[in-house]
Amino acid sequence: MSIKRERSSPVPTDGRASEVYRTAASIILQKGYDATSVSDIANALGITKAGLYHYITGKTELLFEIMKYGFEELDREVLEPAQGIADPEERLRFVIAAHAHLVLRGDGAVTILVDETRALTPVQKRSITRMKRRYIDTLRATLDEIQSAGKLRDVDTTVAAFSIAGAVNWLSRWYKPEGKLSGEEIAANVIEMILHGLVKRRR
Repeated sequence: MSIKRERSSPVPTDGRASEVYRTAASIILQKGYDATSVSDIANALGITKAGLYHYITGKTELLFEIMKYGFEELDREVLEPAQGIADPEERLRFVIAAHAHLVLRGDGAVTILVDETRALTPVQKRSITRMKRRYIDTLRATLDEIQSAGKLRDVDTTVAAFSIAGAVNWLSRWYKPEGKLSGEEIAANVIEMILHGLVKRRR
């Protein structure tokens, strides 16, 4: 699905785009959008505010660029590889696992997509909604295939798709790298809980 890019802040071309977006996303994830200042982001990057404005035109534009960057990650690391998996149950397992691993990396670029859209302009919100729909549509189509094969429990696939996305994104709110379980172990638990609740077990 092609997505029309909204005219917005210039995308950095000197190789620092990832650092700018990930650093800003991590701070916003910790403090919230409203409590995060441009100075906070510049200080974390070790540059001046003027230096940061070389990359952005304002905080709202930066938030929008972070969200687009997050969806590009989601496309590249989750959705595109998933297209090559023919078996829908295995595809669902891959999507959940790859998304969970992306979230558990802890940089915030993906997880910020859910909570802060209220800060965007109406045009930006519509653009982000179109991007979100690609992910939800992939989940729903996969669940529909499992349902058509008679392997899905009696659930609505739209409800299930949004629930999966919410459960995985919420990992960023409670996961602690220093905790008892590793990211791999948590991802494995999430996969099993979701699949056990949705897919009929073979007898």
